[in-house]
Amino acid sequence: MQIYNTLTRRKEPFTPIEPGKVRMYVCGMTVYDFCHLGHARVMVAFDVITRYLRARGYDVTYVRNVTDIDDKILKRADENGESIASLTERMIEAMHEDEARLWVLPPDHEPRATRHVDDILRMIETLIDKSYAYPADNGDVYFRVRRFENYGRLSNRDPDDMRAGARIDVDEHKEDPLDFVLWKAAKPGEASWPSPWGEGRPGWHIECSAMSTCCLGETFDIHGGGPDLLFPHHENEIAQSEAATGHHYVNTWMHAGAVRVNQEKMSKSLGNYFTIREVLEHHDPEVVRYLLVASHYRSPINYAPDSLAEARKSLERFYNALEGLALESAGSVEGNVDDRFHERFTAAMDDDFNTPEALSVLFDLARELNRAKKEAPEQAPALAHELRRLGDVLGLLQQDAATFLQGGGTDVSLDEAEIQARIEARAAAKKAKDFAAADAIRDELAAKGIVLKDSREGTRWVFEKPEG
Repeated sequence: MQIYNTLTRRKEPFTPIEPGKVRMYVCGMTVYDFCHLGHARVMVAFDVITRYLRARGYDVTYVRNVTDIDDKILKRADENGESIASLTERMIEAMHEDEARLWVLPPDHEPRATRHVDDILRMIETLIDKSYAYPADNGDVYFRVRRFENYGRLSNRDPDDMRAGARIDVDEHKEDPLDFVLWKAAKPGEASWPSPWGEGRPGWHIECSAMSTCCLGETFDIHGGGPDLLFPHHENEIAQSEAATGHHYVNTWMHAGAVRVNQEKMSKSLGNYFTIREVLEHHDPEVVRYLLVASHYRSPINYAPDSLAEARKSLERFYNALEGLALESAGSVEGNVDDRFHERFTAAMDDDFNTPEALSVLFDLARELNRAKKEAPEQAPALAHELRRLGDVLGLLQQDAATFLQGGGTDVSLDEAEIQARIEARAAAKKAKDFAAADAIRDELAAKGIVLKDSREGTRWVFEKPEG
């Protein structure tokens, strides 16, 4: 098995620290709002990785944390007029609902930052004792970046070339602008914990170092997350973890690709920001999961009407092949399936979890199943079982075929450029006070399943299956 290691920037043979066992930590959500499509990308990517490692025979311990104390959480709780505990519990419950609908298996352990404050304090004290950290006169504690010799190796950055900017806090209490906070002194009225440096709360980066080492040990096999975490979060994790323990932190670093909407970065300011539950209001969860699985986990994904329509069509091809064949257990199916399907599937997934190639094997298997249904019906149940078995490794093809197919598909006859052109024409009509023309454009798009959402930031569109 070969896995691309972000740290070395190449594929490497995967050899677990302990034979037959894999310890993996993935950075989870900061629970101040509903999960969005970028979160879904990470959830599904590492769910597939976990499923395949287990199918390969590994005993996997999968840890995905929850950040339940953070500036954004404090701000949102205050805006809502609710307690931090109420907000985070509500968002954690919603997160679990979202991942279940996407057929994402729960992690083995889901540590919360607020339950590991004592572990965080011990790690910070160790860093201070080793002169890697220092308390400032304002009650904060900072990590000395330049004291850690290999800082920047994950993101391929040289500390001497870094300048204070958007990702580096400029603070008069720091010895160096590059230094980052480990412990934040509490402001009046904020949630806080006692510490040797006064009331405060953990910095974001130290939370993951403490939780990962507590759950998996000082050195473990795989650490994953979204593309936006590589710097500074994961870079800082390496520095503080290795400085504290004196041991190599993680053997293999993995980062999922970003999600783009209509070829643009997903952003609330652009009006193209979608939560998972917004998307699942209008699309079969398996269609959304297929879209996320169909691209290699390291590749960016474009969320757009035509991509969802293609995902639906692909799943329909599989379910059309499976239609009329019952979901049966392995022991109830007689007949042999050519080993080449399993061998090709394994070869694809062994090559850095190459899901597009693995899906191509499933398409070949579906074609063989269609042939058998016509020419050798006695072979069909075994082929159907193999298709579902391999599909399950990707978290796909476990629905009843007839039920899925009865849901129908959404016919999209406009591409992205045409949709945007119609939106701009509608805006021009509204500006000219030709409201009849503007309404006609809205109705035309709605008939094709494209629903316009107006806001102060502009107009965005979503897919909704047309009634009838």
